[in-house]
Amino acid sequence: MHVASDARSGCGGLSCLARMPSWCVLVLLWLVATLSGLLTRSLIPLDETRYAAVAWEMWARGDFLVPYLNGVPYSDKPPLFFWLIHAGWWVFGVSEWWMRLVTPLLTLLLLASSASLARRLWPDDRQTAHLAPWVLFSCVFLTGFFPWVQMDVLLTLCALQAVLGFVHSATGVRSGWLRAGLAIGFGVLAKGPVILLHVLPVALLAPLWMGERRETPWWGWYLGVSASVVTGALIALAWALPAAASGGAAYRAAILWGQTADRIVTSFAHAHPVWWYLPWLVILFAPWSLLPWLWSALRRAGRRPDVGLRLCATWLVAVFVLLSLVSGKQVKYLLPMLPAFALLVARVLSVQPAQPVRQRPWVLGGVLGVLGIAGMVLPYVLHKAPWLNDVNPVWGGLLLMLALILVRLPPVRPAHYPRRLALLSVAAVAIAELGVLRIGAPSYDLKQASRFIATAQAAGHPVATLERYHGQFGFYGRLTRPLLQLAPGEVRHWAGQQPDGYLVTSGRGHAPKPAAFAQPYQSGYLAILAGRRVMEDPGLLP
Repeated sequence: MHVASDARSGCGGLSCLARMPSWCVLVLLWLVATLSGLLTRSLIPLDETRYAAVAWEMWARGDFLVPYLNGVPYSDKPPLFFWLIHAGWWVFGVSEWWMRLVTPLLTLLLLASSASLARRLWPDDRQTAHLAPWVLFSCVFLTGFFPWVQMDVLLTLCALQAVLGFVHSATGVRSGWLRAGLAIGFGVLAKGPVILLHVLPVALLAPLWMGERRETPWWGWYLGVSASVVTGALIALAWALPAAASGGAAYRAAILWGQTADRIVTSFAHAHPVWWYLPWLVILFAPWSLLPWLWSALRRAGRRPDVGLRLCATWLVAVFVLLSLVSGKQVKYLLPMLPAFALLVARVLSVQPAQPVRQRPWVLGGVLGVLGIAGMVLPYVLHKAPWLNDVNPVWGGLLLMLALILVRLPPVRPAHYPRRLALLSVAAVAIAELGVLRIGAPSYDLKQASRFIATAQAAGHPVATLERYHGQFGFYGRLTRPLLQLAPGEVRHWAGQQPDGYLVTSGRGHAPKPAAFAQPYQSGYLAILAGRRVMEDPGLLP
């Protein structure tokens, strides 16, 4: 079998892994990356704790139509991700572990879907389908990102399934239109109409990659694309219209307009210039972006008459241009581009001569070595957060050792590089999780503060926050009552009216004394102050 021969031929000398079936090794690496995240930290503010709070409030209210945060409709995200959390809670009960497993499980589906699309694009090339999941998983951005409670892996899966539907349709499988429509609909329910930016370029620019190799005339193709978009819109509207009616005028305006057009034209958050994504591509495509021989192979492959390569190139370039034109930008917004990159690289690797790559990975090893040296030095010189000085330099030394091993490994054929780089990415991420995030985790752990707030509310004490509240305490405290958000000028008045209340605040330096509760938080402290003490001593506040 093809897979077995690849496994037997080696993986950088790790014979015990080389004898295992390919998918078993990949799942094992997935498990290591998942556990290194789950076991080293709790939910991290602000995104993870916010999404956990939204899922909890929907669950506690018994309202699965409109997401809520701190007692008001939450319009920033649609409900599909929260529904997946609720599905597990129905089976296992409310728990943190299920919520944190949703994205890793979606990642397994993403890897399998990349292999499916590779088989459809190159039906005569089994090796590309074998390599595509490995290339995708070896991208360190995905390896480090997927254990987090985020929605972008779900969006990436929907985008990949939509493209798979279009490719099915291009080869005459009419059910592909339905598949694309369902994926678009679920993509809208996952993160909004942004799914269209990731899938419509592939469909609308079909003449660039399909050429004359098509089963239907162009008018039929674009009619099918329109039908898929309409199907997706109907799925989204089946939720949006009842939710808009239930959530009120402000929520209706937000989900039907504010979270789509406003974010595209004039973002109110994460606004950056058009060129901002360009330097981040190196990180998005790492470690592959640091292999000069691969880029030479990609240039040569660009001259091949290959429909699949043209599709991947069209997908990458068109989506990147569109995302660059959108005002709101975050690096994680690029994640749905990774399957196109992985398929492109997998195909190029599969057509390379079956000869070892003699060029040593000096650039990749050098970058990894610099990171290792930084990890050894920074704990002694960086004083931004107290916990950083507790990071053991040994972990940086492990990264440096990993770099030395990488450049000293014997040459392997191009088709064996994905497994080697997947091992490298998982090892680097595990070192970062165990060596750095594990040390910093207590300064981001809000379990005790959340339970203090829950106890105070249960005893009838009102609780307010001095800064904008993002739901940080909702899930861990299982809160069912909202926290009041105060502006600095409102604190004294509130404390005078609520002397038995509590005020949550944070700042740099040391926590004010006396505080009802205090803990290190991020690079400073988090404190919960009694309203009476705030009234008596305004100097307690930062």
